[in-house]
Amino acid sequence: MWSHRSWPGRSLPSGERLRHYASWCDAVEGNTTFYATPARDTVASWAAQTDPSFRFVLKLPRVVTHERRLTDVGDPLRAFLDAIEPLGPRAHALWIQLPGSFSPADVPALGRFLGQLPRSHRYAVEVRHPAFFTEPRAIRLLEETLTAASAEWIPFDTTAFFTSPPTSDAERDAWTKKPRVPLRSVALTDRPIVRYLGRDDSARTVQGWRRWVEVTADWLREGRSPTMFVHTPDNADAPQLARRFHDEVRARVPGLDALPEPMPVEPLTLF
Repeated sequence: MWSHRSWPGRSLPSGERLRHYASWCDAVEGNTTFYATPARDTVASWAAQTDPSFRFVLKLPRVVTHERRLTDVGDPLRAFLDAIEPLGPRAHALWIQLPGSFSPADVPALGRFLGQLPRSHRYAVEVRHPAFFTEPRAIRLLEETLTAASAEWIPFDTTAFFTSPPTSDAERDAWTKKPRVPLRSVALTDRPIVRYLGRDDSARTVQGWRRWVEVTADWLREGRSPTMFVHTPDNADAPQLARRFHDEVRARVPGLDALPEPMPVEPLTLF
């Protein structure tokens, strides 16, 4: 998000953009790692710009998840794990996003893959095949496989987005690309992760996340440590909306720490 074209801090030098973003939100999705493993020096700069408590949820490279489908992936996986090592505790979870063609028949491959991963990281899996949301046996099989590896199931909630036809170019583009699956709000571990997609209309985005405010508050009361990512089709207002979501949860769980005070993009002046 810190390099997104709509992010105001994008005008800052590249070595300062993440630091600026981290004053707005204390977690970020690492989606670019899906397309290419970053250089270790680049990752070290991410660590230098963030506190140890900042959360990166980094997507595994597509060669691992989509091209080789979790099989014979030793070399690219080792390269990825070595590259992200400088993050230390900031690597909150490694995100295993699987293609829509990854079906219940492929779950044994997922189980073998999870069993071979180093225990030094936490793992979270996102699936998109409809059977994992509608067929009880498929749901149970995946939950048992993830639980055995202490891995989380990441729901990508697009239900609010798909309630009515798109009204903008960004929404029309997302309409053809985003998965349309039923809502899931069950946590398997003490670190649930949720991805939520609203609309370009902020009011509709806020209306659609009401259930997640309550679920997140309940998780916090249970002693869990959830991470919530708020998206819109153009993501222009996503950081501000994320802060609003945090405020709504904090109103229900007053003990939740406040987010940091955002840094200004331009230096403050008296005139």
